Amino acid sequence: MTVELRHLRALLAIAEEGSITRAAVRLRLTQPAVSRTLRQLETHLGLRLVDRSTHHLELTSVGRAYRDRAAAAVAAVDDVLDPEHAGGRPIRLGHAWSALGEHTVSLLRRWRRVRPETPLELLRIDERSAGLAQGRVDVAVLRQPVDLPGVRAHRLRTEPRLATVPVDSPLAQRASLALADLADQPIAVNAGTGTTTLDLWPAGCAPAVVVHVANTDDWLAAISAGRAVGVTTSATAAMHPSPAVVYLPLTDAPAVTVLLAWRHPPGHPALADLVALAREVVSG
Repeated sequence: MTVELRHLRALLAIAEEGSITRAAVRLRLTQPAVSRTLRQLETHLGLRLVDRSTHHLELTSVGRAYRDRAAAAVAAVDDVLDPEHAGGRPIRLGHAWSALGEHTVSLLRRWRRVRPETPLELLRIDERSAGLAQGRVDVAVLRQPVDLPGVRAHRLRTEPRLATVPVDSPLAQRASLALADLADQPIAVNAGTGTTTLDLWPAGCAPAVVVHVANTDDWLAAISAGRAVGVTTSATAAMHPSPAVVYLPLTDAPAVTVLLAWRHPPGHPALADLVALAREVVSG
């Protein structure tokens, strides 16, 4: 049997919907047709991709790894077939938050000067790999490693961590803070894409109250409203200045490593030039 795009699309729909019935509705097919398509794909691969032992279907560990590859493949084909990109497409740079901080504008402007024929699209995608796993971007700014097959990464820089407090907090009057100064405050945590976890604090000294947020906008809103304090990096202070919060040096928290990551082989001919320019801008 020859695997076709419909087999991959069926798997992706099942993975996202958690149900063959809902996947069939989404794909505008019958439930038996989607079940048959999934079975054909599993037979061809000789692998079990979906665990059918519960009412809510879940991918097996092999299925999760294969889903990421399937998503990238489908995205690549869709991109090739997009009429808007027939004459050459933009290169897409993903980030989950704060891009390259104070270097972001310099990178965008310099790229426009040196490669005017290839637009650079900066995309914020609230997902740990910033869209790289799904093939939605060509290269991604990451602040934590991701375990994806065929992905290469280059270390760009490190960013110091900062404490972020409401402007009317007594802590805002300090020149700098330590982790212990935040321990008795509610802490805003983005478990999806953020780099702050309670493991930053010594055992037994972590904040007792966690305010969970879904993205940088919600994180900043929670702190601005006085509901929490936060820990971030210098990039956020550069990209999200706000009169409602104060960013302060955090003296005893480790710096965060910033990576550029992409799939190998590269999916865009201008990738090497973008990586080289990003290194130059950041080091410059």
